[in-house]
Amino acid sequence: MTSNSQKDAEQEVQEKLQPLQSKSDSDAFEAVLQHVGEFGLYQKLLFLAMAPFGLVFAYVYYVQLFITATPQNHWCRVPELEHLDIGIRRNLTTVTTNEGWEKCFMYDANWTQVLQDMAVPAFTKLVPCKNGWEFELTDVPYHTVASERGWVCNNASNIPFAQSFFFLGSFLGGILFGWMADYYGRVPTMMGIYLMAIIGGVGSVYTRGLWDFAICRFLVGTAFDSCFIIMYILVLEYVGPKYRSIIGNISIAVFYGGGAISVPWLALWLSDWRKLVWVTNIPLLMILLMPFTIPESARWLSSRGQTHRAIKVLKRFERINGTKIPQEVLDDFIISSNMQKDLNETLKDAFKSPPIRKMIIFMALTSTCGSVIFDALVRLTEGLGYNFFITFSLVSATEIPSVILAAFTLDRLGRRNLTFIPVTTIGILILVAAFVPKGTPRVAVGVLARFMMNMMLTAITQWAAEIFPTAIRASGSSLMHVMSFAGIIASPFIAYSGKLWHTLPFIIVAGISFSAGVFSLQLPETKGVLMPQTIKDAEKIVRMNMLCGNRTSLDEDLPKEEPVPI
Repeated sequence: MTSNSQKDAEQEVQEKLQPLQSKSDSDAFEAVLQHVGEFGLYQKLLFLAMAPFGLVFAYVYYVQLFITATPQNHWCRVPELEHLDIGIRRNLTTVTTNEGWEKCFMYDANWTQVLQDMAVPAFTKLVPCKNGWEFELTDVPYHTVASERGWVCNNASNIPFAQSFFFLGSFLGGILFGWMADYYGRVPTMMGIYLMAIIGGVGSVYTRGLWDFAICRFLVGTAFDSCFIIMYILVLEYVGPKYRSIIGNISIAVFYGGGAISVPWLALWLSDWRKLVWVTNIPLLMILLMPFTIPESARWLSSRGQTHRAIKVLKRFERINGTKIPQEVLDDFIISSNMQKDLNETLKDAFKSPPIRKMIIFMALTSTCGSVIFDALVRLTEGLGYNFFITFSLVSATEIPSVILAAFTLDRLGRRNLTFIPVTTIGILILVAAFVPKGTPRVAVGVLARFMMNMMLTAITQWAAEIFPTAIRASGSSLMHVMSFAGIIASPFIAYSGKLWHTLPFIIVAGISFSAGVFSLQLPETKGVLMPQTIKDAEKIVRMNMLCGNRTSLDEDLPKEEPVPI
């Protein structure tokens, strides 16, 4: 009886798994990839080609912080006193407070009389600055957009306003370029992205006010994220599953992390915000080389039924990798490509699938929370109580070891664990940071929080690329980032809320961190799973998670070419 019961249970499990064991559309390309080389010479060259993309990714995001940084020591400008020494001007103009000197108000005095007496009469009333501000360029040793245009005191909100325009551009650019990448291809879309970044970046140099600057930052924002993520997706589509975590994340750590570390030192070296914009726009000129150096995604060509072009690209891989695809494997790939052409799947089709729709919603919520936390941590760097440039370098330096650590643990711990554990730890650290003194203690907590944040975003970036099928991978990943940008629009104001209560930004970020942890637990694990080619393949991944009780490891349960062990 026991033996029969065991056989019945095994048969029931087999019946549940049978629909999932059938050969999927993704198997056809994976078979081609195995023969052409999962990480051959061509893939290694593509990995190196990600370097300028990583630099652009960092420059597009971080440069705006250094061209709008506000020198903390400033006071009202009085034209009548400009011939005096800077220290005397400041002492005559400002009122001393417990926190230093008054930055936004000045004495309403007869300055001709003040010059004669070298003192301001007692009981002179205070008025807002009438003739702009003077800046002591010590903490930020060069003039920025904020100091040139007087974006302080009542005008201080101009900075978060302009930066919010950047993320508004990212929101719309993510929608546009994500759709273009799935409709027109990865390479032509990247060329359009870089063109927008060049126009907005160069245009920023020639702006004079708020609105023209905000519009240029909007144009640069349309390129943010997509300037790297589409190349990231393209390269991941060409490497085997066991190499995805290493290749995808080492590229982020070395290329993006290196770019982030270099920004503050470029700013200090150039000491001119316009020169900084020019120099960091130089890597964008690789737009001229893209059509000749970056191959179109064969997975995408296959999903669009462009079999002839896909085979042409794969033949180039054969030639450079020194491999050969068997004819029968190539025939299977051609048949699969022709079948996918008839499907012509879109993101709208993905939302019609209940399990995929649920997955997209929770992925979007997790990604949005993660991006808001990351951006808020970057902006709160200035309030950690230490030199802005050194602190920024320290927290940016965590990018390299944290992402490398993630690269080597993603396939051991899984995407879900490497999202949930770091993001909940961040929530705890941020609460601690709110109540420890400024300076070294708060910087130490901030650096550790950034370390964890890098690991979390690394996991979620790869997670999104792995769960969406090829036909909608770029638009699906872009949707995740679009939702993130919608949240990040509020991020500058989260940092700005510290002017109301200095601990408020930390409490807000902690709450968002704990929410992200809860959302991440609802997502399907993709550890060791083949990248889905169709929506049907993606549904199998979600259903398998449900069958297996949302287990972290799916290595032994997901359909592969070898038999599924029970």
